[in-house]
Amino acid sequence: MLASARVPEARRADDRLERVVTVAPGRAIAIRVPNGTVRITGQAGRRDVRLVVVRRAPTAAALAAVPPVLDTADGGLGLDTAPGPPAASRAVQADVQLEVPPEITLDPITIDEGRLDLAGLSGAVRATIAQGPVKADAVAGVLRLESTIGSVEVTRARLTDGGLIRLRAFNGDVRLSFATPPEDARIMALALNGTITSKVPLTSREGWGPRWGEASIGAATRVVSLDVVSGAITIEVPGR
Repeated sequence: MLASARVPEARRADDRLERVVTVAPGRAIAIRVPNGTVRITGQAGRRDVRLVVVRRAPTAAALAAVPPVLDTADGGLGLDTAPGPPAASRAVQADVQLEVPPEITLDPITIDEGRLDLAGLSGAVRATIAQGPVKADAVAGVLRLESTIGSVEVTRARLTDGGLIRLRAFNGDVRLSFATPPEDARIMALALNGTITSKVPLTSREGWGPRWGEASIGAATRVVSLDVVSGAITIEVPGR
């Protein structure tokens, strides 16, 4: 009997991209990640952006098939970790880390599958993830965060003048925890198929069908909008 040949297991390949760039005032950072994790941290006093991207794939050929694109034209910063056909892009897993000025604009951040972690930001963020969780801590400014399949959790949030917090999950929970009791805010929560639990007193509509709650505090100039299609909404306030 002939012995069967043993095929060696393919070794995983990786590559690394590291840059320090300056984003011009009024310009934005845009990120697209088909598969992977994005972590963005605002650092007080920082004026440039430090970017580190580590990519992994089953083979070196898979990495080479979809090289990353980094665009710094016009004073902005654009990153696509694996542009190309969906099958080839999803085969590459990317770990993206950015250290940025807190007031930077991040628009848009798009992740097909993975997770997004934000911390220490006070500018404007618009982010969408198709499958995976979103977490943000110690944030303020204008936040638009959305997950199609996954949770959205924001802790130690602060409402500032002109600020907006808009959180949405289609199949997952939304949790918002304020750093201090909200002032001059209009808070709206909608659960099409789920529950609403709030430490901020809301005028609520319960019963069959969608749940709805809202509150107007002070001048109500700062907007908080939370909604889920299937999931739970939780609003928390320190000391309550």
